[in-house]
Amino acid sequence: MASSSGTSSESIQIQNSGSEEDLQALMKQRKQKRMLSNRESARRSRMRKQKHLDDLAAQVDQLKKENGQIVHALNVTTQSYFAVEAENSVLRTQHLELRNRLQSLNEIVLCLSGNGAGGGEAEFGGGEGNNNCDGFVRPWSMVPSESMAMYQYC
Repeated sequence: MASSSGTSSESIQIQNSGSEEDLQALMKQRKQKRMLSNRESARRSRMRKQKHLDDLAAQVDQLKKENGQIVHALNVTTQSYFAVEAENSVLRTQHLELRNRLQSLNEIVLCLSGNGAGGGEAEFGGGEGNNNCDGFVRPWSMVPSESMAMYQYC
């Protein structure tokens, strides 16, 4: 019986050592599978990151292009604004000039129609009147008589 118990303990040891080798082989296989899986996952992560960077670079390019278009439009609008502002200034000046001319013409019409500040009809003859419109009808009446004396000798 001792011999049979010896052989059975040897077979158990062989089975145990076989199980440990199988277990270590299985663990090694799982470890390699995990390493491959991790490598693949890291590769996919790097690819996603690269794609994200490429997308961001494309977006930056698109935004730069849009910004350039907006700056160009702003420059064109600013130039148009300054042109309109200059034209508006010219038109204001012309408006003042025309308004002054109209006022002068209205004063002349009033003087010629006899409704001037002098109260009577405008004198078209050679006499001197109190009419304020004499400067329009007879511009020489605006010149002092001493100056007119110089012209009489010519």
